[in-house]
Formats: sequence, C-alpha cells, structure tokens
Amino acid sequence: MQTVQDITRAPSPPTTTLGYALFATRWLQAPLYFGLVAAQGVYVYKFFNELWTLILRCVTGQATETYVMLAVLKLVDVVMIANLLIMVIVGGYETFVSRIGLQGHRDQPEWLSHVNSNVLKVKLATAIVGISSVHLLQMFVDVHHTSRHSLLWGTVIHMAFIVSAAILAYMSGPMAAQAERAHESPHRPEQHAAEGDPPARAVIPAQREQAPSADERLRAAGFPARKLLEDFDAEHLRSFDREAMARLGKLDFVAARRNVVFVGPPGTGKTHLAIALGVRACQAGHRVLFATAGEWAARLAKAQADGRLGEELRRLDGYPLLIVDEVGYLPFDADTSQLFFRLVAHRYERGSLIVTGDRPPARWDEVFGGAAASAMVDRLAHHAEIVRLEGDSYRMRRPTSEWAE
Repeated sequence: MQTVQDITRAPSPPTTTLGYALFATRWLQAPLYFGLVAAQGVYVYKFFNELWTLILRCVTGQATETYVMLAVLKLVDVVMIANLLIMVIVGGYETFVSRIGLQGHRDQPEWLSHVNSNVLKVKLATAIVGISSVHLLQMFVDVHHTSRHSLLWGTVIHMAFIVSAAILAYMSGPMAAQAERAHESPHRPEQHAAEGDPPARAVIPAQREQAPSADERLRAAGFPARKLLEDFDAEHLRSFDREAMARLGKLDFVAARRNVVFVGPPGTGKTHLAIALGVRACQAGHRVLFATAGEWAARLAKAQADGRLGEELRRLDGYPLLIVDEVGYLPFDADTSQLFFRLVAHRYERGSLIVTGDRPPARWDEVFGGAAASAMVDRLAHHAEIVRLEGDSYRMRRPTSEWAE
C-alpha cells in the first residue's frame, strides 16, 4: 500500500526544458501590461479634459453643432479605447501571466468566461470594429476638412476590420470543436466489464467509430434518475445562489476542468443539482460518470486489489466530468482515503469533479481518515466553486404539511 508521501511524490507529466523556457517568457510581457495600465490612465485624463472643454464651450456659447457632434464622438472614442485596453489587460493577464480567479466574482466581465481564447479574439475584433466605426463617422461629420484620400482609405481599413472580425467569428466555432475533439480523442474509454465489479451504477460503453448520442451518454452515466435544472424547486431553501447556478449551467467549468462542490443538509437538493448538471453536460456532448462516494470507494478498492488502479484512473480520463455523491454520510479508513486522494490528484487540472456532501471540504478530516484529507481538499478546492444550500429537507416538507392538515 502506497503512503501519502509516496503518492504526493508521484512524477508529474514530463515537460521539456524548451517548454519551460517558452512558458517562462510570459514574464517578459510584464512591462507591456504596466504600459497598458499607464495608457489607461492617460485615456482617463483625456476623457475628462475633452469633457471639460466641451462643457466650457457650451456654457460660453462657442460650441457649434458640428463641434458638439465631434466632441461627443471623441468622448465615445476614448471610452471605447479604454474598454479595449481593459479587455487586453485583464484578458491577457488571465491568459498568459496568472490565474486571478475572476470566476464568479462580481467584477467578472461578461466576455471573460474563464478565458475562452476564441471568444476573446472575437470580442477584441468587434471592439476594434466599433472604434474604427467611430473614427469613420468623425471623418464624415467633418467631411469639409477631410480629404477624399483619407475618406477612401478610412473606409477601406474599416471594411478590412469588418471582414477580419467576420472571419474570426466564423472560425471560432470550428476551432473550439476541433480543440474539444483533440482533447477527448486520446482518452476514449475502452470496453471493460470485469466480473464482480463494485456496485458503481455506470457501465462504460464500448469504443465506437461514431461518437455516442446524447441518449447513450445519459444511459452510460449511471444517473439514478434524470433531473433538470429547470425542475429544481428552491422554495424550501433559506439560502440559494441562483447566479452561481446560472453560471454553472453554462458548463464553462467542464471546459476549464474546474470542480463544483455542493454543501448542505440532507434533503436540500444537492444530488438533484449534481445530476442536472451531469444531464446537461451529456446533452452538450460530454461523457459523465455518476456514483455515490461508497460506490467510488468500492470501485477504486477493487482496481487497487487487481493491480490496475493506474489503468482505471487513466480510463476515467475519457470522462470530462465525474460526480461523487453523498460524501460525509459514511466515514472512510486511511486506505480508502488514499484511494480518493489518488482520484482527486489524478483529476487535478485534467478533468472536472462534482462532489456533494453534508459538510464543507474544510471538515473532511471528519470523514476521511489518515493524512490524505488535507492534501485532497487542497487540490479539489483550488479550482472549485462551492455552492451552499441551507434549508429544511424538501422530503419532509410534504409529509409535515399533510400531517398538519
């Protein structure tokens, strides 16, 4: 049996020296980001300077109709360029320099869905088209002071920006689909059905030449019932983050290989929400595997006993989303805790986990024996959204009301 120290020292995937060197060059962009921040300050000053000049001219009666239109367009231009700088600063920093954890933050920009590079490119292209439109409109408003040569080239450049944005928007879909296929193809699960498998609900389908349909993915996922997010009744809850569930319903966490933890007393709907996200992921083309914590423990223990735990973990890579239900209802010994640690550590930044339990991860040392709990929580919670459900059991609500009647 491997100890926790042996497990934590397991070799990471090999990375070449050239790869490390190329990734380290991201810090060369630091002066660029500081320069963009300084440019943002310059545009703030320019905005207030233009606004103050416009107000003074309007008050003193020196502003003509053409001047007011041009001044307003300049203000719009400054604001649009400032917004473009924000997009480049935040998006670039998130993509290349660090993980600043904007997921779920109240200041998260709508275009930053834990950065999708294709979406970011399209947003940048459309922002440039907007700025070019304002510049072209300024030329036509002040047409008497603009040469025909400038008007011609301004129009040509503007059309080039529009064509580039249209091409990027058209190509973003195929590029995203190709990236998803490239990620899933090396990890397609092989057919495996050993006698005496533990009571995990899912049966992994055989490899097919064609991708399985949504119904096949739903059947293979092993859900005890099919639940939908739209059917969830939150009236019995005292606390429920609807915005968080709306974000999770977009399934961005699956593409970003992040985790979700539902925490709450029995009967608050944790399993319903976990299954509903799993159903939606199946409908979106992802393979999903559902089992209770006890079933996962039995499955991993049998693989360990057969000497194929590593093979089993690699086979689970073919499932972008695994669901572990009912953590906390049964305590696990140190050996089983190490198996769960192996699962979480193997999935770390490689695939998503949804975990439901009656207590937050910080109290998992009450469930998992040995020293593996803290290391497991560290990896699980690093890229996780924790959704707390507070309220009475919906199962008891109807019997109680019927008894009262």
